[in-house]
Amino acid sequence: MSVIQVNQLSKHFGALKAVDGLSFSVNQGEVFGFLGQNGSGKSTTIRMLLSLIHPTSGSIELFGKSLEANRTAILEEVGAIIERPDLYPYLTAKEHLQLFAKLRSKKITNANIDNTLVKVGLMDRSKDKVQSFSLGMKQRLGIAIALVHNPSLIILDEPTNGLDPQGISDIRNLIQSLAREEGKTVLVSSHLLSEIEQMATQIMIIHKGQKVAEGPIQKLLDPTKMIVHVKTTNDAQSLQVILSGSFSNYLLQRKDGIYLRIPDYEIPLLNASLINAGVGLVGVETRNSLEDYFLQVTSNTN
Repeated sequence: MSVIQVNQLSKHFGALKAVDGLSFSVNQGEVFGFLGQNGSGKSTTIRMLLSLIHPTSGSIELFGKSLEANRTAILEEVGAIIERPDLYPYLTAKEHLQLFAKLRSKKITNANIDNTLVKVGLMDRSKDKVQSFSLGMKQRLGIAIALVHNPSLIILDEPTNGLDPQGISDIRNLIQSLAREEGKTVLVSSHLLSEIEQMATQIMIIHKGQKVAEGPIQKLLDPTKMIVHVKTTNDAQSLQVILSGSFSNYLLQRKDGIYLRIPDYEIPLLNASLINAGVGLVGVETRNSLEDYFLQVTSNTN
């Protein structure tokens, strides 16, 4: 079942096409990683999903219903945190959840509030005022506010902002638990690509408002097509060798060195070709991370 269905979504600000013909779907129980560089259109897309801004064109369906026609009912089942939560410094953590609980039509008990505070690791600070909280603790409270009404769909924009390594690990485990054990759907945007790689079941990458990659991480990061960084004493000569043969099909347009996306069984042939041409080969470094893939697809789209 598709919880999110986006079709040909666009948002223009004058001549700027912030989002341009974007289509994607997110199924129930998925952790969906939503990635893009600054200015790629991620935040604009998320704001349209939350009905904070209206699309120029295209459609959004949540839970199989039009967001435009069923906004109030749909948003009762959505929890979200966008970048940095707006909080009240003179209220405690628990008072925040009590306040936001009153804004919901669902009945939210004191036990529900305490359980949410436990989930995000703030129960021992529940009676402390937010003005004494660190950035990471405020971020945890923002996530608690997004979860307090037990939503079916959770949209998190940079949820680990300001957290230390242990806090990042805790939130990653929480997100995975929400999907795996409670069947919730989570769309999460983050600059920490290593975290998305560990938690997401599906990812989508957008660049300049358009989708440039989408699918399961295991499929996108195909181990038979490794990203290889070739280090030599003469890059100009190395490029000539690569461009003169079949390896040119694997060459990636990168400004920070010579990179190829190449089947693993061809790496020894690449090494031999360079050595036979008299290139001073320093090393061939293989990579197959989401960060490398992200840099590849966004740097090749101009």
